Amino acid sequence: MAQPYQALIDDIVAAILKGKIQSKQQVYRMLQAGIEPGGGELFERALATTLAALEPDLAPGDDELKQAKALRKQRALRTIQGEWERWQADNQATAVLTGIESEILNAPSADRLSRLLAALDPNRDQALSREQLVQLVRALKQAPVPSDADPATEAAPALATLADGLDQGLAAWQQLEGDIVGWIYAQGQQLGFSEPGQQSGPWQHWEKIVSNLALKRLFTDLAQHQTVTAAGVPTPLAVADWVAWGVVLQRLQLALVNWFDRQPYDPQSGKRLSIATFLTFAVVWGQISNHLGQQGQRILSMGSFQLALQGLRQFANQSYFPLYGGLFTALSGEPLRALLEYLDQPLQAVPNTAVKARILTLLGYSQRALGNYSQAQRFHQQALEVAREAQDAPCEIASLNHLSRTCVAQQDFDAAQGHSQRALILARQSGDRIGQANALANLGYSQVAQGQSQLLEAEQYETVLSYLEQGLALSEQVGDRPSQALCANSLGIAQLKLGQYRAAIASLQQGLQVAQAIGDRFLMASNFANLAAAYQGDGNLEQAVLTGCLAMYLLHQIDSPEWRQPAALLSILYGQLGPDTFENILADHRRQFLAVIGVDGYDFLQPLLARYRESLE
Repeated sequence: MAQPYQALIDDIVAAILKGKIQSKQQVYRMLQAGIEPGGGELFERALATTLAALEPDLAPGDDELKQAKALRKQRALRTIQGEWERWQADNQATAVLTGIESEILNAPSADRLSRLLAALDPNRDQALSREQLVQLVRALKQAPVPSDADPATEAAPALATLADGLDQGLAAWQQLEGDIVGWIYAQGQQLGFSEPGQQSGPWQHWEKIVSNLALKRLFTDLAQHQTVTAAGVPTPLAVADWVAWGVVLQRLQLALVNWFDRQPYDPQSGKRLSIATFLTFAVVWGQISNHLGQQGQRILSMGSFQLALQGLRQFANQSYFPLYGGLFTALSGEPLRALLEYLDQPLQAVPNTAVKARILTLLGYSQRALGNYSQAQRFHQQALEVAREAQDAPCEIASLNHLSRTCVAQQDFDAAQGHSQRALILARQSGDRIGQANALANLGYSQVAQGQSQLLEAEQYETVLSYLEQGLALSEQVGDRPSQALCANSLGIAQLKLGQYRAAIASLQQGLQVAQAIGDRFLMASNFANLAAAYQGDGNLEQAVLTGCLAMYLLHQIDSPEWRQPAALLSILYGQLGPDTFENILADHRRQFLAVIGVDGYDFLQPLLARYRESLE
């Protein structure tokens, strides 16, 4: 059966050797014309047979002329093999697009939108290129409309509506594509997303470029509020406009992550900004979904969740996915709690996969930062079960470590130590040095916390500190900065609880530097809060005021109830120092405050402390 293809190969080889074929494109066209649908396997077998039969003639021997002819024939066959591989790739892409077109065109009208979203998913084995999307638009526009077709609705949009949305999205993307990161190079701009109220950053930059009115409205809203408000989502939102949003936001996210990932000047900074990008776009889609749900546009609301989940799935597959970090990492004031509540219920319906386990780990860490310990425990327990089922050992170990940390917050010290000991065993068995570092830190951390209520012997404390020091040293060796930040924070807290104030200050400052570098605002705030207590214990009240104020503001900013802890310490210092001295300290350190929390944060310190003191009356 392979004989016709053997003849085709022989004809192409002869044409190459005689000089009748002088370009690879000519070879490609001959293959295109000569290989019938479904005949690829037979052609490949014939090509392999021909190459194998040539091997004896290629061996060095007395007949140099014969060997030279064999070498020429081999080069010709290699050219055919290269063009055959290119032909396969092109035809595979065509087959993928043809399949997608068929799925959408033949789907029940109520399933068209979900089929389109599946086609746009960047996690597909072969993500659609711009050229393929253009072809998809053409196919949707040319599709005949059945004479008995029902009237188009949001739940069952017309094919022409989907095509129009894709067309608008591609047109807007063409406007943006050449100037995606232009705001970074503007004078005085910074990398990343701007804070609320600042007229800088990508949203305002992109708003000026696009002409699509619905997209311009969304970008304006984000530029002004750093969140999607009712002003940014028309009522009702047209399906075509929503599809255009999907095309543009998805491609903006992909382009930004690709750009940040390739920055050679500071790979760590690039990773932090990529993380921020993934999370920011997840937040945006979450907020869009909430507003659409409130407007009664349930189909588009669920579609928005699907797009958010696609981005998170892609994020979960990155090497820098923060198994020991949270959703507030490097974000700029977006309402974290709203996103967590939004993702909570819909995520339960997602099949158990390793990706789901990692997303749940991310959510659990963030819930703990918000003080929602029972919710955090639920997320981490579910992540643990899913990770075990998916055989994702690093995520299983991370979930155990997070459960340990959460149990300490709930004063369940025995469970905390059990989780960390199990994590330590699994990490050593699997060679997960990052998990091992965290397990050592959590084991020591939980034992110190328990020791506050059950006085330990001096040698027991030495053992505990040894765990923490081992964890920190190991995290430094493997170069995992999130783990290093957590381990240094844990060691500093333990030293603080043991009254070793100078050592605690050194450890917490180390943890603070790393937390700032990776953009983990919760760990930054935790280090500042414990530094304030350490400085107070060491008698340095001025530094205690500075670090206590920073901790109070940062914890309040991410909506953590733990902001009251540094506020309580500051109230004591306010009474000890007196109003004038306290205010002078704030004024003297204004520059340091501005570097961390900005002018708005600095101005809010006194009102926030006053709010705490009033709550005690």
